Amino acid sequence: MKNDGIDRRRFLKSAVAGGAAAATVSLPRAAEAQQGVPSPASQGSPTPANTYAYLNPDEAAFVEALVDHMVPADAYSPKGTELGLNTYIDRALAGGWGKGDRLYMQGPWKQGVPSQGYQLPLTPADLYRTGIAAANAFCVKTYGKRFDKITEGQREEFLLGLRAGKVAFENGPPARVFFAAMYQNVMEGMFADPIYGGNRNKAGWKMIGFPGVIAVHYQNVEKYRDKKYSVDPISISDMS
Repeated sequence: MKNDGIDRRRFLKSAVAGGAAAATVSLPRAAEAQQGVPSPASQGSPTPANTYAYLNPDEAAFVEALVDHMVPADAYSPKGTELGLNTYIDRALAGGWGKGDRLYMQGPWKQGVPSQGYQLPLTPADLYRTGIAAANAFCVKTYGKRFDKITEGQREEFLLGLRAGKVAFENGPPARVFFAAMYQNVMEGMFADPIYGGNRNKAGWKMIGFPGVIAVHYQNVEKYRDKKYSVDPISISDMS
């Protein structure tokens, strides 16, 4: 899309309604189900190479390309991998959320309507594994290369096709469900507490002016109404 990062962010914003709602998927938030997953010693430290807890190398390459395309570096923030969005997704998939601990997994498995939420016999981790394999197969068939090897314009075309339901996987989950899950996780990783791997150095919070997790800012609501409230955001690890 034109205008690089700015238009891509507008695309992601519009995808909440156009992609997630139409995809009949409403998964629990991944950040709330990551307990027990190893985390780096410092929220500001980059994740060492090849230390993924769930993603294999091909899947990691897909996710890294995805988050860097959805959240490109610009005047507002670093790119997705520098923000740790790939780390956030990997930890979520390796933890209780990825294993489907909060999902009813007994069936019956029938195609549902949007109001019924997620209706697949796949855990989120399985959804990613099968979805990435199907997405790469589609890209190889269409563009001659895997998703992480195709051009930026081709990635944009592919993701727009996923969002709009114009891409159909030959062997894989419903494409729009897969897109909606990825979109949800990218947004979570952008703005969740850095303790979960994303939002490195609180860059997402700083971008939107979010003061942090402690609920002591109510007294400033009137004082700073219609004014910029500049403060260093506080994370969970800052309080320990």
